[in-house]
Amino acid sequence: MSLTVTVLGATGSIGRSTTDLLAQHADRFRVGALVGGRDAAALAKLALEMKPDFAALADESAGPALAEALSGSGIPNGAGESAVLEAVAREADIVVAAVSGAAGLKPTHAALRLGRTIALANKESLVCAGDAFMRDAKRYGARILPVDSEHNALAQAMGDGRVADIAKMTLTASGGPFRTWTRERIAAASPAEAAAHPTWSMGMKINIDSASLMNKGLELIEAHHLFAIDAARLDVIVHPQSIVHGLIAWRDGAVTAGLAMPDMRVPIAHCLGLGDRLEIARGRPLDLAATGSLTFEPADEARFPCLRVARAALAEGGAAPTVMNAANEIAVAAFIRGAIPFYGIAELVEQAVERFAAEFRRAPEDVEEALAIDARVRAWSLEAVPAARAAGRADD
Repeated sequence: MSLTVTVLGATGSIGRSTTDLLAQHADRFRVGALVGGRDAAALAKLALEMKPDFAALADESAGPALAEALSGSGIPNGAGESAVLEAVAREADIVVAAVSGAAGLKPTHAALRLGRTIALANKESLVCAGDAFMRDAKRYGARILPVDSEHNALAQAMGDGRVADIAKMTLTASGGPFRTWTRERIAAASPAEAAAHPTWSMGMKINIDSASLMNKGLELIEAHHLFAIDAARLDVIVHPQSIVHGLIAWRDGAVTAGLAMPDMRVPIAHCLGLGDRLEIARGRPLDLAATGSLTFEPADEARFPCLRVARAALAEGGAAPTVMNAANEIAVAAFIRGAIPFYGIAELVEQAVERFAAEFRRAPEDVEEALAIDARVRAWSLEAVPAARAAGRADD
């Protein structure tokens, strides 16, 4: 009996890795729906290959192009928020939530409310509304499986262990393209340099989050909610080889770790298998002898202040992570278009968290409240971009 899989964010890097696995195991899976952002040509090409029951784009203006590209295929399609939610509402055993950013919050939560098994790659769902998400997952009987390589490795390393027995849970970071750069050189970095990730092939925004180590800060918050573990027992270590993805130190002194080659198909396959191990064609097996050595370094929060800001937001709790994420998305977009320097990202995000500390104290009660806070902070952050530019330059 085959399982039906819906892929949110089908044209992104996680989505493409997912559909590659689905195609390799066509005897085990069928595609319920494919959802993309605004690239009609890419989604149409994928739909023609995968033959889903439905295809949808989030960008309503791209709907006509999608309809034309799929004309005669017999594949129902649509565009806009209603079409995305229609895709989510269709029957599925597993929903792969791989939409990047806060844009993935509403469709992922809609799948959760239907009690689906969610392979979660949209970490912002837990960063922006983690308390509400985990509460609703329990309420509606949804199962959340972590797709991020670090959290998936931690879940596997935990096995049947208890969170109460964990002394420390550590996520690894590659260090990004600026791992060995001086602060002065980082301050002058271009968007192209920041996006040149040494290990992973991801989207522009995620690559820049990795360069600033904000991505690792977001993952700390995600781990806090996924594993119900307090901030004091969460840590980050830099591991350039990206072989060890997560480590768990137990209170008896033992350490277990999740290791794999840096290939996102590994954690995706673990989620899709629902307990079974799926073979990955063209996958590279881990050969430790050939690798030779594995090295580790402390994360430098002086050169990468976004990690410090994220740690502080996690410790503060309430809506601080929601505010931080919204400001970061605006700041990264501003950096990409050249409106602020690299360190202007951390400057703007920290200002936003401080600005809204009193206004948004408690955690969002639901997704709607999280999205309202997100919109409010985005509007303020757009106006604050010139100040972040000046502050970032002054800090060079």
